[in-house]
Amino acid sequence: MFTKKIQTEVEISSLIASRWSGRAYDRNKNLTREQLLALAEAARWAPSCYGDQPWRFIFFDSSRNKPAWDQAFSTLAEGNKTWAKDAPLLILSCADSIMSKNGQANRWAQYDTGAAAENLCLQATAMGLMAHQMGGFDSDLCRELFAVPEQFVPMAMISIGYQLDENMIPETMKEGEYSERGRNVLADNFFVGQWGVGIKQDSSSR
Repeated sequence: MFTKKIQTEVEISSLIASRWSGRAYDRNKNLTREQLLALAEAARWAPSCYGDQPWRFIFFDSSRNKPAWDQAFSTLAEGNKTWAKDAPLLILSCADSIMSKNGQANRWAQYDTGAAAENLCLQATAMGLMAHQMGGFDSDLCRELFAVPEQFVPMAMISIGYQLDENMIPETMKEGEYSERGRNVLADNFFVGQWGVGIKQDSSSR
């Protein structure tokens, strides 16, 4: 499995640095039940407000339940279908809008569900798998097909699987798979003391 090199401003965990959203999946390599459980377990231990655990994940494994996987695939935007067709596992993440602790609206549910999803994606990376989170899917169709209760908000569809051998990646996919990864510089998004004071501009943070 090849990884994309990134230039970080300071050293960070190699697990975080090696995570990226690939698209070239090997359709002939399925995941084991132990791997599925490890992904779920990683998400389970994400932090959440009051420990409410507002996330719900529906797993669609093509090797164990192809009809359900086909339904999940049908909800994807056409652009995502062109490559997600080879991913053996699709996962729908949902956030509970009501806090189970007190029945009140949970304004942190989507934030917490994102944290659980990132745990899951990092676990996938640790196991030598690729994970790609997609916002391009039909949430209303998901509600209909999978009986998602009204209080839960479908957040993303996640594709997971093994990376395709480099010598088998189609020419049409190579540009995207080998494109350089990039992010804003730290000072653009991370501030100290007040809005707009970039963390690397403030002498007290050096």
